[in-house]
Amino acid sequence: MMFEYDFMVNAFAASGIVAVLAGIVGFFLVMRQQTFSGHALSHVGFTGATGAVLVGVSPIWGLIGFTLAAAVAMGALGERLNGRDVAIGMILTVSLGCGLLFLHFYTAYATQVTALLFGNVLGVSTATLEVLALLGIGSLLALAAITRPLVFASLQPELAEAKGVSLRLISMLFLAVVAIAVAECTQIVGVLLVFTLMVGPAATAQNLTTRLRGGIVCAAALALAQAWLGITLAFYTDWPTSFWITALAALAYVTSLAVQRVRGPGRLNR
Repeated sequence: MMFEYDFMVNAFAASGIVAVLAGIVGFFLVMRQQTFSGHALSHVGFTGATGAVLVGVSPIWGLIGFTLAAAVAMGALGERLNGRDVAIGMILTVSLGCGLLFLHFYTAYATQVTALLFGNVLGVSTATLEVLALLGIGSLLALAAITRPLVFASLQPELAEAKGVSLRLISMLFLAVVAIAVAECTQIVGVLLVFTLMVGPAATAQNLTTRLRGGIVCAAALALAQAWLGITLAFYTDWPTSFWITALAALAYVTSLAVQRVRGPGRLNR
């Protein structure tokens, strides 16, 4: 049985925490059309993690620190960041390049780079699990506090600004929450596959329902199901967990497209 092993218990607990957070945060990320920004944050996190090891700090704190700093900076740019795919793409490449440079100076860590890039949920320790739980709870509470102005600013930005909502502040706060979610996702699926948990379930949910609350619940449930089923399949097949989670996310999304085509597109409602 899987749960006879402590590492499997930790894996299910960690992936459950991260999946729920990623599904909920990812729903708003997709709704705001900021998925590429979220991907950029994961690459910045790679640089932070490798840089932290270089100076003798735990990788997760470097990951969180760098993603938070980058998120606040990106949020401060506000609308000026929209449509700047080239600029964000440069952030991606430069971040990966700096991360590889840090690895060059600390070759002892090079053997662990695969886990950082593609995740290693089976290697989550109890201490890391506690950190993930605290960060997850804090992020969800922060997101709950800004949900109403966030939805308003996302769906009707001009009207929201006219009503006194600070679009820049909301963007900064939201991207800070995204940064935490990205850092947590990296522990499960790695830097290169953050889209799997943060975008896949959210995009699928928005294809299946036009209700805001229903979509959020659906995204979280899909992310959770994909994470847990992926770990289960990995245990019995000995194939990588990240592969199974990615494959399940892709299958769910393709299925949702078929459902949407039959039913017809809808508009997001509260």
